[in-house]
Amino acid sequence: MNSSARFVRLGISVALVGWSMAGMAQSQPNAARQAAAQAPAPVATAPSSAANAGDYRLGPGDTLKISVFQNPDLTLETRVTDSGMITYPLIGAVKIGGLTVPQAEQRIANGLSSGNFVKQPQVSILIMQVRGNQAAVLGHVNRPGRYPLEMAQMRLTDLLAVAGGVADTGSDIVTLVGTREGRPFKTQISLSDAFASGKQEGAFETRVQDGDVVYVDRAPTAYIYGEVQRPGPLRVERGMTLLQGLAAGGGLTPRGTDRGLKVHRKGADGRIEVLQPAMNEPLRDGDVVYVRESIF
Repeated sequence: MNSSARFVRLGISVALVGWSMAGMAQSQPNAARQAAAQAPAPVATAPSSAANAGDYRLGPGDTLKISVFQNPDLTLETRVTDSGMITYPLIGAVKIGGLTVPQAEQRIANGLSSGNFVKQPQVSILIMQVRGNQAAVLGHVNRPGRYPLEMAQMRLTDLLAVAGGVADTGSDIVTLVGTREGRPFKTQISLSDAFASGKQEGAFETRVQDGDVVYVDRAPTAYIYGEVQRPGPLRVERGMTLLQGLAAGGGLTPRGTDRGLKVHRKGADGRIEVLQPAMNEPLRDGDVVYVRESIF
């Protein structure tokens, strides 16, 4: 084979290699884009618990993870006892109940430093589980029970949200009972007023503390029977009149009449009074309304 033929074949081979490399370079970005499209979305990192806020005070039952910078042997997971104590390596029993997280970190650091165990210790405490400060939510809520307060002076609305909110049978009046400055404390708050006004006060600013009890009473209820479409109990909304109560009961049957309506109402002395109120008179909790049959 002469030299000119070899030169032509060499040129063809170089061109083929170039085309192959260009095709690979083009296919790699496409493959990368396909892999990125099929890759699962990144998982968002959960935010740190509100219990780690500086104003939270440690209490019995809290589970903690304590670590000291550059001292892995001093890492400890422990639980605060009922007396507010923990047992920590080298320094023994330490009372941290009632302290904030920064205060507890400083107390442990002081123990390590004063005993010449660690020079200038940097202690960090992570609250793994909150069990110390709790409040009870009772009555007509969706999930009654005791709940941990994950921050100091947790808002009343936040605690009700943790309990699943007020049940359908619950009142919009919430009672909060506890102790403030060593004295018995009790207040009643209207949720409807708070949300209607839109002001950051009342239920929005009322704080719950350790040992408090939140109680949601049954909603005011009246009872209607006789010639109505849906006899039985009905929730008395604020300002509901007798006429609105009849409408909530589905209205009168074809045989019913609005003349001679009778309302049985308990008086202040506990006796039952039989009244014939006007249609615009407000219903009260416990009222029993009787709709009679028309004679004609």
